[in-house]
Amino acid sequence: MKLQRKNRLRATALGALAVSGALVLTACGSDDNSGSTGGNGGKTSAASNIKCDDAKGQLLASGSSAQKNAMDLWVKNYMAGCSGVEVNYKSSSSGEGIIAFNQGTVGFAGSDSALKPEEVAESKKMCKGGQGINLPMVGGPIAIGYHLEGVDNLTLDAPTLAKIFDGKIKKWNDPAIAKLNSGAKLPGKDIQAFHRSEDSGTTQNLGKYLGAAAPNDWKYEAEKKWPAPGGQAASGSSGVAAQVKQVDGAIGYFELSYATSQSISTVDIATGGAAPVKATSENASKAIAAAKIKGTGKDLALELDYTTKAEGAYPIVLVTYEVVCDKGNKAETLSTVKSFLNYTAGDEGQKLLTEAGYAPIPAEINAKVRETIASLS
Repeated sequence: MKLQRKNRLRATALGALAVSGALVLTACGSDDNSGSTGGNGGKTSAASNIKCDDAKGQLLASGSSAQKNAMDLWVKNYMAGCSGVEVNYKSSSSGEGIIAFNQGTVGFAGSDSALKPEEVAESKKMCKGGQGINLPMVGGPIAIGYHLEGVDNLTLDAPTLAKIFDGKIKKWNDPAIAKLNSGAKLPGKDIQAFHRSEDSGTTQNLGKYLGAAAPNDWKYEAEKKWPAPGGQAASGSSGVAAQVKQVDGAIGYFELSYATSQSISTVDIATGGAAPVKATSENASKAIAAAKIKGTGKDLALELDYTTKAEGAYPIVLVTYEVVCDKGNKAETLSTVKSFLNYTAGDEGQKLLTEAGYAPIPAEINAKVRETIASLS
């Protein structure tokens, strides 16, 4: 396998300017995060234009499963460009990632929700002289995936979604669904709604959307733990997607990349605009572009508009943050953290997002992300 990967990368370096994420993934599989090949240590890699600086050794990170597919590409390309470096990202959940970060067991964490005040306070114990901050790195739509035999196109709005996930709408031929899908042959099947079993930033972002766009029908606080009774639980975005793909009558939520990779149908969202909006990276970017920075100092937490009616703007979006210390990062991993995040926030790293079903961070915000990464100490 290692010989195959080296040969593949050598061919790529001769034939192209950048190492393709697809080639690296096919070399050894999307979940193999071990080993490294190619690159020039502290120099810029000719194969992929990755600036390795003084990166070395092993960098552990964990958290959001929402960014797993992006992180798989980033890690593979980065290790291909920087010899002697191993980046190991454990895809679990935002909640678990923040716990690991505040315990000091990872160099950075991935989270689909910005740190809460109490989490920032806890981070100060680990970030000596500093605190945890949020760096927006990955954007994208939260797709509402469904499996309904004979129904290839489905439109829902926020109130109807809220009632479905709250167990108030139980059948697929409910009048509320039929009204939004004139002419569709909706079966009288039971709706089987799936949600995340563990604390999840994806859950929290869906809750923020439902609470903002359907306040009369979704009375729950936007928390990482699934709040509504009923439904069925599955672990991780991959687990929810697997259940939706398998079960006729199912509906669930996960990042678009899980839907596209498994050919799962996704719901168009009626926002009150001229036409329902499809879950695409481009449409998510239109919504994320309107985000405002609400963090202070070096913290770049964003405020999203979940009630947008802008033409073609898909409203159910999330932004995944990489959580790092502004000061007090561990000396043995600081250079690698900065080098790796410079790559992910750079033009090459962000370009991969669209190809993987995500949305790049808007340029104006991303410029501030790069400045902040350079200042980490």
